[in-house]
Amino acid sequence: MGKGYRAGRLGEEIRKIISSMLLSQIKDPRLSSMISISGVDVTKDGSYATVYVSTLDFSKNKEEKEANEKEILAGLESASGVFRKEVGRQIRMRRVPQLIFKMDHSMEYGKHIEDILSTMDFDSYQKDEEEDFDDFLE
Repeated sequence: MGKGYRAGRLGEEIRKIISSMLLSQIKDPRLSSMISISGVDVTKDGSYATVYVSTLDFSKNKEEKEANEKEILAGLESASGVFRKEVGRQIRMRRVPQLIFKMDHSMEYGKHIEDILSTMDFDSYQKDEEEDFDDFLE
């Protein structure tokens, strides 16, 4: 079952607030790299919000990338109180959700799938299908 309309709207508002705070208010050096809030999922009761964060660093090796991600998550966790306070101030609600930060690797996965698809030869597959269809008609 999909998430409700209210949870979806609340998640989008939280995403906008956190994104704008990252641009203008948060001065943590751990958060100085190019990061983006790709989405926010809020539980039905509104007590937890999972914030998905993506980075734009495709060129680093795996160890540096994992270290950078841990650093970013630590910076976001340390600023979560400030984020919650601002969310509570801008969105009038009885209970401000607890923020849980997770890395979003969907862009990397999409790039991986694109690389795989670029190595495939679709023209020969299409020719084979056309030949099989022609043989079927005869």
